[in-house]
Amino acid sequence: MKTFAVQVEEGKEGGDGKLSIGPIYRNLLSKDDFPPLDPDISTTWDLFSVSVRNCPGNNMLGWRKFIDGKYGPYVWKTYKEVYEEVLQIGCALRAAGSEPGCRVGIYGSNCPQWIVAMEACSAHSLVCVPLYDTLGPGAVNFIVNHAEIDYVFVQDKKAKEILNPECASAQRIKTMVSFTSLTVEEKDKAAEMGIKPYSWEEFLQKGKENPYEIVPPRPFDICTIMYTSGTSGDPKGVVLTHETVATFIRGIDLFMEQFEDKMTSSDVYLSFLPLAHVLDRAIEEYFFRNGASVGYYHGDLNALRDDLMELKPTFLAGVPRVFEKIHEAINKALQELNPVRKRIFDALYKYKLAWMNRGYKQKYASPLADLLAFRKVKARLGGRLRLIVSGGAPLSSEVEEFLRVTCCAFVVQGYGLTETCGPATLGFPDEMCMMGAVGSPAVYNEVRLEEVPEMGYNPLGNPPCGEICIRGKTLFSGYYKNPELTRESVIDGWFHTGDIGQVLPNGVFKIIDRKKNLVKLSQGEYVALEHLENVYGTAQIVEDIWVYGDSFKSMLVAVVALHEENTRKWADLNGYTGSFSELCSLDHLRRFVLSELKSVAERNKLRGFEHIKGVILESRPFDMERDLVTATLKKKRNKLHKYYLVHIDELYQKLGPGRV
Repeated sequence: MKTFAVQVEEGKEGGDGKLSIGPIYRNLLSKDDFPPLDPDISTTWDLFSVSVRNCPGNNMLGWRKFIDGKYGPYVWKTYKEVYEEVLQIGCALRAAGSEPGCRVGIYGSNCPQWIVAMEACSAHSLVCVPLYDTLGPGAVNFIVNHAEIDYVFVQDKKAKEILNPECASAQRIKTMVSFTSLTVEEKDKAAEMGIKPYSWEEFLQKGKENPYEIVPPRPFDICTIMYTSGTSGDPKGVVLTHETVATFIRGIDLFMEQFEDKMTSSDVYLSFLPLAHVLDRAIEEYFFRNGASVGYYHGDLNALRDDLMELKPTFLAGVPRVFEKIHEAINKALQELNPVRKRIFDALYKYKLAWMNRGYKQKYASPLADLLAFRKVKARLGGRLRLIVSGGAPLSSEVEEFLRVTCCAFVVQGYGLTETCGPATLGFPDEMCMMGAVGSPAVYNEVRLEEVPEMGYNPLGNPPCGEICIRGKTLFSGYYKNPELTRESVIDGWFHTGDIGQVLPNGVFKIIDRKKNLVKLSQGEYVALEHLENVYGTAQIVEDIWVYGDSFKSMLVAVVALHEENTRKWADLNGYTGSFSELCSLDHLRRFVLSELKSVAERNKLRGFEHIKGVILESRPFDMERDLVTATLKKKRNKLHKYYLVHIDELYQKLGPGRV
């Protein structure tokens, strides 16, 4: 069997109150020791400035201008043009009073100005602190105060969040720079608060008039404090040094060098994941390292296909929900084919999949099938896509297989956290054995599993399962101003992720559960909520589901966000009309949903106490507007509980005190 990781240390049995720990795994490139670092690139400023020197005329940052009521083609700034703007913005920051080590906030959607501000921070050893574009003033207020932000760059429509009376911490801000320009009212409001407001052009001009020498960072200087939205409590400030980020990019370089199809300076990435999230930031740093191009979406995720067709990217990264939507859209188009063409498509799909399962690379598995059917799928994604990366949460095997077969591109999953500076494990292209898995350890990481006895996970069992722990050169330095949480999370150099993994025989890791989302029901049984959500989420009537258990109750309930199209099909078959929200109030539909969930539970052999006993039907998906999910669409369980508390209490009262 082909292996993708090397075991460098045996596991150890627990005892005397100690937990069992599994073997330590490394990337095959690190089997003897971690590879040497690049002496010329030890900071993020090196990543950018070396590319400016090597390929000044390459397109670096692209965006679409809004002209005559619609978005036009992509326009570009070269590496040299971006560099000149970075120097001017950096000088303006120094002229405004910033000194090396000062915190600079960036608040807004992905765009060229975001990157220019970020690189300007690096040029003068300032600390870049992203403010989540998808969070409200509560989190922004906390981060501004906690990180002690004195200077902030904002998207024009986000200025009101900073100037909001609820954002009391904004009083400490000295300078606010808009990505474009501020209204007269916003400038007046900022001045009242003691904030000096600037448009982008005004700040550029300030930089031209006040030249300063750059102050490049040292490897051990803080590069960024990235606040993770978390699923409960205040955001946590993850401290990443310049050396950590540079080491991570070096590891990706070495990893990609193994493969026949290499990333080059002609590659193009479509950026739509939040730049305040580590996955998009890490990918963009990697593209800048290689002198490649990054084009930004125009701001509407529902119209992402328009950006795909205009930009024609070669690289796409997203969270599973994005790829699920692509899968749904293509499937819908397939259902509209006439029966003969549909049967031909299905036959070609099975034929290509069979050859891929025999070990053939996807581009050689069936060129005829690609020509007759799948080139049309590829065309819907711009026509040039070579690599798709999914992260943030597990991607279903059904969707992953479909993308691998039909997109004519490599599809890989990765796993990582802000604390690991990006993917801590990454899949190999064209390896069907990695379906449903997240790959092997990254080049500069070590990974092992630790026992979770209350959930029955044993890293020395068969198969080996346990909490994923990570050690290496790309770990964060700690949580900003929170040494206690840092000590809880990093023990003997190992970062405890809270995620439950399984090691496959070939050294590849698979995410199977979440340690923290564990509830003990009143009868003493532990229930893994995320695992149940993954199981129940396979029901066709379910768009999304939040499973809830109360330690004082003996049964589980759930809020089910219904799949609209399948709900309407049920309504038509049962003679119901009305709006989607009206359908969701039907007792008949509620009983049907419960029966569907029961069928799923029985099919998956769930235990009696894992069956859902009551449901609340929801016509809207869980969204960021109501603060129910994070930027990567992970459920905020405490927020969901607060939002649905009244309905949950009513549901438990109806169900009564009976035990399962």
